[in-house]
Amino acid sequence: MTTPSAPDPHPPAVPYGTPDAPRIAVRGEARLEVDPELARIVITVSARGKDRRSALDDLTRRNTTVLDLVKTYADTVERLETGAFSITPELTKHGRGERVRTYHGTVYVTAELTDFTALGELITRLADLDLTSVDGPWWALRPDSPAHREVRQKAVREAVQRAREYAEALGTSLAALVELADIGAENAPPMYPQAPGRMRSRSYAGAAEDNAAAPLDLEPQRQRLYAQVNARFTMTPPQL
Repeated sequence: MTTPSAPDPHPPAVPYGTPDAPRIAVRGEARLEVDPELARIVITVSARGKDRRSALDDLTRRNTTVLDLVKTYADTVERLETGAFSITPELTKHGRGERVRTYHGTVYVTAELTDFTALGELITRLADLDLTSVDGPWWALRPDSPAHREVRQKAVREAVQRAREYAEALGTSLAALVELADIGAENAPPMYPQAPGRMRSRSYAGAAEDNAAAPLDLEPQRQRLYAQVNARFTMTPPQL
């Protein structure tokens, strides 16, 4: 005589509901618009000279001027980094042989600031420097900003609310959460890395140094966040 086996207390999950435990599958979505926390600018410092050494000396001097200026805003500068550097010869277009006409030097500096009033003043002062250009600002949130958590939690609450409404439409209620999952990043709308405010300024040698330009008045670009989740619930069997 075979002894009947005890029922499995943890039966394998099935991807669908049963009459005794019908399932509801929903998607929760949330959008949030918040003020930026950071502003990034890219500073391009240039120099040129008839020989390599003079171009390099000028580039070194101008780069030092830029770095010293940015560092005077130390309380508001969250990050300051030097990027690519190059010294490139320019050949004459006419004549025989390869003759160097002049040398071009370039160095890129990236700065991130948290005080946007100071940012407007810094951009103006940088743009006043010889052979210096400024691109940006690019507005952003910190990776650990509470806004990211807020929009995700909002998406979860929206999923629960949607599932509850479906259950109520059947005259029943939710019983348990079966699954909660992020949507695949490749299918979700982007988290909106913001385009720059497209301010570009360039200063050339010979600019007047006596008349300092007024600080640039900047309007920070609001950051739009989006989150999605998939959620599955079981509900009490409705009386249909």
